[in-house]
Amino acid sequence: MRLLIDTHALIWYVDQDHLLTPTARAAIDDPSNDILVSAATIWEIAIKVGIRKFALSQPYRTWMDQALTDLAASVLPITVEYSDAQASLPYHHGDPFDRLMIAQAMTDGLPIVSIDAAFDAYGVRRIW
Repeated sequence: MRLLIDTHALIWYVDQDHLLTPTARAAIDDPSNDILVSAATIWEIAIKVGIRKFALSQPYRTWMDQALTDLAASVLPITVEYSDAQASLPYHHGDPFDRLMIAQAMTDGLPIVSIDAAFDAYGVRRIW
């Protein structure tokens, strides 16, 4: 199964894995699953590290490269198709990064590993 990982789930997996539920951790660790990290997540983490909203356990580039390698994750790009899908979403969730991930999940039929119950309003499958 292809799994899209929300920003906080990626950060917690790498730096605070005790915050993940056993279900979320098992889904990420299952070698039969293909892990996807949205380009929106990569951008969001870079922005928030840059404005000092939070810190990672290593410098951003080192942390991100290692996270993607350790998870054998593929980067899900931001495309016109995903952006168009995001533009037509109902406004249940205001975070632009999350809205893009929701659009990616809806367009590609992907479950999202996330604690964020606001995703449920869009009918995407959320693993937590």
